[in-house]
Amino acid sequence: MTGPSRDQPWGLLVIEYIVSKCCPRCRVNRMVWHQGGILALTYLAYTCYHMTRKPISVVKNVLSLNCSTLSPPPNFLINNTNRDTWCDWAPFDTADAPALLGMLDSAFLFAYAAAMFLSGFIAERVNLRYFLTFGMLASGISCYLFGIARPYNIHSLWYFILVQAIGGIFQTSGWPGVVTVVGNWFGKGKKGLIFGIWNSHTSLGNILGSLIAAEFVESDWGLSFMVPGGTMGLAGFVIFLFLAPNPIDIGCIPPVPPRYRKFDAANSSDEGSGTDDGENTYNDVEDDRASLRSETSPILSRHRHVQEPHKGNAIGFWGAMTIPGVIEYSLSLFFAKLVSYTFLYWLPLYIAASTTYSATLSADISTLFDVGGIAGAIAAGVLSDYSGMNALTCAVMLGFAVPMLFLYDYIGSTALGTNIVLLLIAGLLVNGPYALITTAVSAELGTHPSLGDNSKALATVTAIIDGTGSIGAAVGPLLAGLVSRWAGWHNVFYMLMIADMLALLLLSRLVYKDIQVYRRRRRTV
Repeated sequence: MTGPSRDQPWGLLVIEYIVSKCCPRCRVNRMVWHQGGILALTYLAYTCYHMTRKPISVVKNVLSLNCSTLSPPPNFLINNTNRDTWCDWAPFDTADAPALLGMLDSAFLFAYAAAMFLSGFIAERVNLRYFLTFGMLASGISCYLFGIARPYNIHSLWYFILVQAIGGIFQTSGWPGVVTVVGNWFGKGKKGLIFGIWNSHTSLGNILGSLIAAEFVESDWGLSFMVPGGTMGLAGFVIFLFLAPNPIDIGCIPPVPPRYRKFDAANSSDEGSGTDDGENTYNDVEDDRASLRSETSPILSRHRHVQEPHKGNAIGFWGAMTIPGVIEYSLSLFFAKLVSYTFLYWLPLYIAASTTYSATLSADISTLFDVGGIAGAIAAGVLSDYSGMNALTCAVMLGFAVPMLFLYDYIGSTALGTNIVLLLIAGLLVNGPYALITTAVSAELGTHPSLGDNSKALATVTAIIDGTGSIGAAVGPLLAGLVSRWAGWHNVFYMLMIADMLALLLLSRLVYKDIQVYRRRRRTV
């Protein structure tokens, strides 16, 4: 066993001291115990990241209300400071409110997409416990700063844009951080279901963010931001106390030796067979981390290497673009994230606009989209693992998502039960492909003959794919705000349906390849 580092988390030291004193004869598998803790801590961390992203979509319902047609809530005290701002909020009290609110979304998402490249670079070179702790504290503070606009009566559009942009920058610490930590602790193995469930932190964070914001949105919308922001700060302190970024840090042996898997082009997965046992003695940790690098979420990630030997030069941008499938998946993810993030930021407002539901009920109902997203991500992963056809799995779900979006737009508001059922199915079909595309690409690249022994291609390719997807995530909410203002919500849904069809069409060549491989496998059986 390797020796522990001097910079061990204080919380872990206290727990191990208590266990050694209270139960000195207890035999505990430290590696398994710590792996369980890592899954829990990283799950908590990224849940909080998404929890602080969600309140803006809920609060949009009250920022743009027309006070002249409404009455204050019961027992609401109106004084000179809130007489004209108890429900709407300047500068979002005009007819251009959807466009202005869309600017806030874009400020966050464009800053997020741009800063992700730098964040991944930093994450490879620093202690991830400090990296995540600082990122969570700063993200929580930025969320809190948005909320204090309510008690301090701040009405500057540039203040809100600046706070959103700062939040987007610090939010980039989340995905590279948690993915690298999990990659350090888990080696190669059949953990698709475990990590599929682990990836539900994105949707759970959206759900919690919606429910917390809905609790305060009609009484004091500032608390809709301040409570999640404070919660994230506390969670960051927990990460500081207990997170061990690498097994070596606490004296555990890493799950696999620090070498890379050697690829056998003659036995690629395209032919339905793998390498022999001798080849599999090489380290598969790069493959595992590649599958983890893509968030269900919205985002670029990179990882810190664990003392690996140099294998080839790092691939260049244009070299990565020439790898078969990179361009198609990148552009497909652009449109898939455009749809998913439009729902993330505008669904509560759409529900309130298309029904007679209150802002609170609209926010509560919107969480069902994320509940369906959890099921969709797991279902897409299981189907892909079972069939071995990643592109076809994505294409089928994208194809069914188009008519489902049409149905939800036209009959979703007719009854509460209809809204619930269609929203669950829409979440499953929209988020399933989005969650699978990046993992499918990682698997495709990890076994593609053109890579050979170059272990440094995956980081560059992941940057291209996830970076392109993040740009789509920024464009979608901005377009939704503009289209809803000038052309109505029906045209927003037409935009989303077109985006899903384009995502499907961009995968057509890879779908054809999947079918050809399946036919060859059938002939050899």
